[in-house]
Amino acid sequence: MSLLKDRNFLLLFAGQGISRFGDGLYTAATAWLAWSLTKDPTAVAVVSVSAFAPAFVATFVVASYADRRDRRKLMIATDLARVAVVAVASVLLSLNLLNLPLLVATTALLALIGAPFAPARNAIVPQIVPDDRLQQANGLLQVAFRSAFFVGPLMLAPLLAFGSLQSALVVNGLTFLGSAAAVAAIRVTRPAPTSGQTGLWSDLNAGLRAVRAAPDVLVVIVTFVLALALTNGFLTVGLVAVVGQGGQYGLLLGVAGVAEVVGALLLAGLRIRRLALAAVLAWALLGIFRAPLGTVTSHAVAAVLLTATGLASALTDIPLIALVQQRIPSHHLAKALGLWEAGVAGALAISPFVASTAISFAGVENAFLLSGAAVVVLAVTATLALACVGARQPGQEPFVTADGTASVAAPEETAVITAKPE
Repeated sequence: MSLLKDRNFLLLFAGQGISRFGDGLYTAATAWLAWSLTKDPTAVAVVSVSAFAPAFVATFVVASYADRRDRRKLMIATDLARVAVVAVASVLLSLNLLNLPLLVATTALLALIGAPFAPARNAIVPQIVPDDRLQQANGLLQVAFRSAFFVGPLMLAPLLAFGSLQSALVVNGLTFLGSAAAVAAIRVTRPAPTSGQTGLWSDLNAGLRAVRAAPDVLVVIVTFVLALALTNGFLTVGLVAVVGQGGQYGLLLGVAGVAEVVGALLLAGLRIRRLALAAVLAWALLGIFRAPLGTVTSHAVAAVLLTATGLASALTDIPLIALVQQRIPSHHLAKALGLWEAGVAGALAISPFVASTAISFAGVENAFLLSGAAVVVLAVTATLALACVGARQPGQEPFVTADGTASVAAPEETAVITAKPE
């Protein structure tokens, strides 16, 4: 874990851990607030969708600014703007003026403001970390993200017991301030700008060309988004139907969350040379262990299966992020990552409906089996696509940038997974 000795990376690690803690707390607080205001589960669903829909619409577009502006300053501005929104929501709540429409609007506005943050954060990592440490860096960051987001909801109960929902919003605002302070302390050199100024749409088109010129990246991103849409809803809607008990449901979700943290920690100590292949095959592994989940009658067996799928889940996104960071040029990096983030937001928005529809028509057992089988087929198809891409592109792949110059994306290395030397 020598990367944690690097001042800039440690600041990013700590700041984003604090921020994700606030995100987890806010997600739980808004869901509970929606229920408190209406006693209607549909209202909770509407608030949840409002947290994803704006990001799906806006992330790829606003990520362009992270490529054309100072990413560090953009992250700070985003955090401070979110502090202001949360502060207004806290005041409205204290005055008993925060009704459901305002809660939905506040959640959507926070999502819209925060849309460029994740692409900018992931794109700034290569400015801090050498290329050969990107996978380790992403693994450690995912440990911070997943752990903090998992702990955030656990803090809601004591905050409600000893304070109020308003105190939860205040804590969330403080986490944004902490994140902004940590990012402000990072010292990073901004990449040299490309020649000339490009407009928004020209820049977006150039970003799409850059992704198309790295077809292995495109295959992995498309696979991730489709697989997430097929599986994520079953971890919430489907698992509720399997377990049937609130306490056991929460415990099993916790098991899956801890497994993801452990998986991210393990990946930080490995070096995966064929990142694209690892990322798509991880979905096959997840599908294999997810498929029988609808048939289990023992909570212990369900916990084992969720542990396996949690470990596989960590392997789906950490190699993907490192692959994009390596294969896409810096001046298009945030857009490529923004394309992925937008796809993730869209998949998260529709996945509960995919799961509920499958369960309604096929039943719980068959729905899980179908979901697992579909993901395995998707992963195998993606593996074959990667093989075709590799056969057609034995060397480097050129593409045209926004200013008309040629650039080159480095090919992926030979497949081997070894322990990372310290």
